[in-house]
Amino acid sequence: MRKKIYLPFILALLMCQFAFSQNDPNAKTVLDGVSAKVKGFKGISASFSIKSVSSKGKDNGTKTGSISIKGQKYLLKQGKNEIVCDGVNIYNFDGIKTITKSTLEESSQTLSPQNLLSNFYDKDFNYKLISSAGAFHEIEMTPIDKRKSFLKVNIFIDKSKSIITKAKVLDKSNNILEFNLSNLNTNAVLPDAGFLFVRAKYPKDAEILD
Repeated sequence: MRKKIYLPFILALLMCQFAFSQNDPNAKTVLDGVSAKVKGFKGISASFSIKSVSSKGKDNGTKTGSISIKGQKYLLKQGKNEIVCDGVNIYNFDGIKTITKSTLEESSQTLSPQNLLSNFYDKDFNYKLISSAGAFHEIEMTPIDKRKSFLKVNIFIDKSKSIITKAKVLDKSNNILEFNLSNLNTNAVLPDAGFLFVRAKYPKDAEILD
């Protein structure tokens, strides 16, 4: 699964506004509860980790980063990589010399925050509640559109917080990406200026592609 797909995916986990096919009422009850709570958040910040495991069970390492979300605006940092969205445009810096610019409208056709952060459930996913044992609800989601780059996603909702804090993504090569969110602050005060693209922050020779 490519970086440009799985990094924005983390934002969707926080906001819990996936589009779902209504085929498991128990899972829908859990997800509706999460969505209702998240809608009241004015700002969210968190740390994240992404662990990659090959189809043969080999640990390919873990990457870490941080994210901030305020409505349609967000800022994601992982090492030298950075994705910033001002609510209209998205700027993706590859950490070297390239900045890719796109719009929210363009991102609606991919597995992006804007596509996943829809307001209501529709028919993008089949889903079912796998388990409610222990501290988490586990829900398995499979995309109806088989052209997606992944086979399924298992999300874990922390019962005490009613927020998605973990997920496992199985891609079409049977590799697994494990996401974990920590240091979650759902009352973060986030100035709008922090979500603006400032050209001077990036290398002078960095090329902007749009």
